Amino acid sequence: MLTPPSFIDDGYRIKIPTMEKSFYLEIKHIDKNSGARYGILHTWHGDVEVPCFMPVGTNATVKTLSPEEVKTLGAGIILANTYHLHLRPGEEIVRKAGGLHRFMNYDGPILTDSGGFQVFSLAKTRKITEEGVTFKNYLDGSKEFLTPEKVIAIEESLGADIIMSFDECIPYPVEYKYAKASTERTLRWAKRGLAAHSREDQALFGIVQGGAFKDLRKWSAEELSKLDFPGYSIGGTSIGEPKDVCFQMIDDAIAYLPLEKPRYLMGVGSLDYILGGIERGIDMFDCVLPTRIARHGALMTSHGRINIKKAEYKEDFTPLDPECDCYTCKNYTKAYLNHLQRVDEEFGKRLNSIHNIRFLIKVVEGARKAIQEDRFLEYEREVLHKYGDSRGF
Repeated sequence: MLTPPSFIDDGYRIKIPTMEKSFYLEIKHIDKNSGARYGILHTWHGDVEVPCFMPVGTNATVKTLSPEEVKTLGAGIILANTYHLHLRPGEEIVRKAGGLHRFMNYDGPILTDSGGFQVFSLAKTRKITEEGVTFKNYLDGSKEFLTPEKVIAIEESLGADIIMSFDECIPYPVEYKYAKASTERTLRWAKRGLAAHSREDQALFGIVQGGAFKDLRKWSAEELSKLDFPGYSIGGTSIGEPKDVCFQMIDDAIAYLPLEKPRYLMGVGSLDYILGGIERGIDMFDCVLPTRIARHGALMTSHGRINIKKAEYKEDFTPLDPECDCYTCKNYTKAYLNHLQRVDEEFGKRLNSIHNIRFLIKVVEGARKAIQEDRFLEYEREVLHKYGDSRGF
């Protein structure tokens, strides 16, 4: 856990010089008892309070929900997937439509990842070289080749506010020799991507790698910081490592990243990991988890996770979560959700997704309030104790 640095003054407000650019993080307050921080992320498509949870719209849509609905849930920013949009419909179509914002009719901030994690998931069909990565298109089996420069070109065509450098997500566990070579290559790719990036209305983030090795995480964070990216992502976590190892990975990187730049923990969506990340000074989170488990009837509530398909809910005419303010909880009962899940109705998946996304966003909203009141650690303990599920989701 990190404590506030000594050079913060004016009541824990970081004094940021006047900036003409449209993208920067304004840190309003850092919790006195942890590294948790509250601020405003200024982007070209609006301001976002951080910490924040970003719903994932892999194919330019959050599954079953409209962009308008996602906004009403309190999402300040959403994520789209570069790899999948490159394959379908193709970045050129999105560019001709006027970019992702017009293509999907969403006027808020959008972030696109680099496709590095998708390449990681295709380990059996990929080949990594210094130039880039060759892999099979999962749709038709054709050969694809991505380089750091090509990824940047794709992301520039897509037109998101925040884009990612191309990286290799290091598996866990892995030998030190492999992790070192991969981390060094990811840095070289970051430099190539930075050189290729030309749009002034996009913020390109560097991605810290290094596996579970403290010295590699430190080196990666320090070297990326020298390149002065507008923001930094911490990658290679939540891929099967134990929770304590994940938190150590974060600590080993975050200590060497610039305080004034936004920090994004990639692919993390369970309650305990989000709160643990906030405690350590993470500003942004994303994950498909809440919508993926929702479609299978797994719902996150203030008192733990439930499987709405269980027989015990067939005649339960109470709201899903009385403490939740989402559309689902205000209008429907567990019995109705149980019925929809049992008959595999799409409407049930929609209602479940609405709830799970709102649940996580509401938890993070509570975290922002607690940070400003210097009681984040107390809030974290309260939420996790009440939730009572060791899985965190």
